[in-house]
Amino acid sequence: MIFEDIIGQGHIKDHLKKSAENGRIPHAQLFIGKEGSGTLPMAIAYAQHLLCNFSNNADACHIKCNKLQHPDLHFAFPVTTTDAVKSHPVSNLFLEEWRSFINNQPYGNLFNWLQHIGVENKQGQIGVDEAEDIVKKLQLKSYEGGFKVMIIWMAEKMNIAASNKLLKLIEEPPSKTIFLLVTEDEEQIINTIKSRCQALHFPALSEADIVNSLIQKEGVSENEAAAIAHQCEGNYNKAIHLFHNDSNDLVFEKWFITWIRSAFKAKGNAAVIQDLVEWSETIANSGRETQKQFLQYCLQFFRQALLLNYGTPDLVFLETQTSNFDLSKFAPFVHSGNIVTIEQEVSDAQYHIERNGNAKIILLDLSIKLTRLLHTKEEKIN
Repeated sequence: MIFEDIIGQGHIKDHLKKSAENGRIPHAQLFIGKEGSGTLPMAIAYAQHLLCNFSNNADACHIKCNKLQHPDLHFAFPVTTTDAVKSHPVSNLFLEEWRSFINNQPYGNLFNWLQHIGVENKQGQIGVDEAEDIVKKLQLKSYEGGFKVMIIWMAEKMNIAASNKLLKLIEEPPSKTIFLLVTEDEEQIINTIKSRCQALHFPALSEADIVNSLIQKEGVSENEAAAIAHQCEGNYNKAIHLFHNDSNDLVFEKWFITWIRSAFKAKGNAAVIQDLVEWSETIANSGRETQKQFLQYCLQFFRQALLLNYGTPDLVFLETQTSNFDLSKFAPFVHSGNIVTIEQEVSDAQYHIERNGNAKIILLDLSIKLTRLLHTKEEKIN
């Protein structure tokens, strides 16, 4: 993967090229950007630039990098046990699947990756076994005498033991060893790691860049590409899913609409509480990554309703597919009097599910709180 393959982010490409040409290559860098902004593809392209532009045989180097098989290009990413890997899962055991994933979904997220290896009902992490594997790899000399590059994708999924194990190595790596940590949420990375990395922040992709890429790479018509780009909020992974009519969003939409209807009717109607109990059980029976993805979808839905309520339809990209649901009729129930608390409660639910709390209890508690919040009146300012 070369820089020309990366969508947009021209100023970051220029910065990385110039810094490399001038010999200013930080040994530890943190690529920070939301899903679909291109942090992982950029890290791979940058690694290929470092490995091949300083290689005695650039053509052979590019071939190996394009196949993600260069001996000095290393990856670490969240993994978990599977039918094939019963214990001590590390990235090296999933390299074939990883290459396939990058080839098909270079802008994919963690949920897509776990789906790809058939464990979307589990949570992936980068554990101490992975950290020990990284230490062993990087203690060896470079195969081709140049740089060694370690890309750690979703670095926020490093647990404390793994982070502490890598701390010394990231601070003082062997000669010509480069760490590229890729993250969507830098706040989850321990400060001692962050402080040792040079941070590079990636903005969301522009609608124009997404339109151009959809037309050129996916063969989408200009009108359809423009509609998709408007809906995806600068997230190219989301754009691809919209183009392929991703079924997850339709399932999430049905779950969400069932939820808010039951929550709205439940106030003063104890019989409806049973509907919320059943709803909570349904969502709890899905995997934790699915639950977190769904709650993120809920946050987006509430924010879109708020924008519509306050008269900014140009910023509303959400298009519901449920025939008997009208977003404009739901929007007045999301306002300044409840949106902050709604967002906080949904975010708290995500946090507790992430940390293996009982999903049924967490979701039911959130549902009961929502019954009150949806009936909260907006204070009028005189």
